[in-house]
Amino acid sequence: MQAVELQGGFGIDNVKVVDRPIPEPRPGEALVRMKAFSLNYRDLLLVKGQYNPKLKLPITLLSDGMGEVTAIGDGVARFKPGDRVVCAFAQRWIAGDITDDKAKSALSGPLDGVLAEYRVFHEEGLVRAPPHLSDEEAATLPCAAVTAWNALVTSGGVKAGDVVLTQGTGGVSLFATQFAKLLGARVIMTSSSDDKLARARELGASETINYKTNAAWEEKARELTGGVGVDHVVELGGAGTFAKSLRAVRTGGTISLIGVLSGGAGEINPVGILMKSVRVQGIYIGSREMFEAMNRAVTLHQLKPVVDRVFPVAEVRESLHHMERGAHFGKICLRF
Repeated sequence: MQAVELQGGFGIDNVKVVDRPIPEPRPGEALVRMKAFSLNYRDLLLVKGQYNPKLKLPITLLSDGMGEVTAIGDGVARFKPGDRVVCAFAQRWIAGDITDDKAKSALSGPLDGVLAEYRVFHEEGLVRAPPHLSDEEAATLPCAAVTAWNALVTSGGVKAGDVVLTQGTGGVSLFATQFAKLLGARVIMTSSSDDKLARARELGASETINYKTNAAWEEKARELTGGVGVDHVVELGGAGTFAKSLRAVRTGGTISLIGVLSGGAGEINPVGILMKSVRVQGIYIGSREMFEAMNRAVTLHQLKPVVDRVFPVAEVRESLHHMERGAHFGKICLRF
């Protein structure tokens, strides 16, 4: 079978397609014929050596994928051959709060990733794919969708009538927009592209702000809320945008810190957090329990993830360059 590894050093040129034997499931495990995969910004950072410079190589890439169970080991009760399944990002985070041990069960660092024709998983690390989704749509769920769900629903407690501000038009931001609308919230989205913002309004964003033509987007967000500020910010920029998010959020509001698109270095003045009683929560994906709750909502509302483009696995390097260029709207997927 084929698999895709990062080997010999960091950099997109070191992403290689390799041959391996098909693994066999041990007790408690399921063998999955992988069908589709999706990229996250984390994958690009990992390949470039910016996510974990001490990562042990070689490593199989990507954390997000779906497929069909083809065989099961002794004692497996959750799945049977023929089931369509999606892998959980943190294989041992079944429920409850995140711990060091659960965090160390993340796919594609430190564990091997999923970009292979066949992959074995412990049955506890899989969930059923929503039946109305295509293979590629289902593959978008493990990281971006669960992160957005955790930020707004599990940890965020967003309710009808709240105002949510989200940054950019990548996977997490678009899922946050879709979930916020399901909850009856109003969404303000920022982006540097008017074309992308127009598509975001079609998806459900109530108001949009181009931060290239309106650099003081935090003031515009306050203006759109009558000077009060938004209830919840999905913070994807990192240190470079945090101060603006703190200005945009209302007193007593919440900032979900998720991404570092503008970099991780920078100063954050804690005075504003204190004086405005803002709750800042770091969101590191979510548990399998959150994933399954999210999938029930996705199925009930027949929600469809936004897929930007599907690449063949043989073009995995080009898919990473496509993400690097930042021209995508929604999720970038791969398929054998």
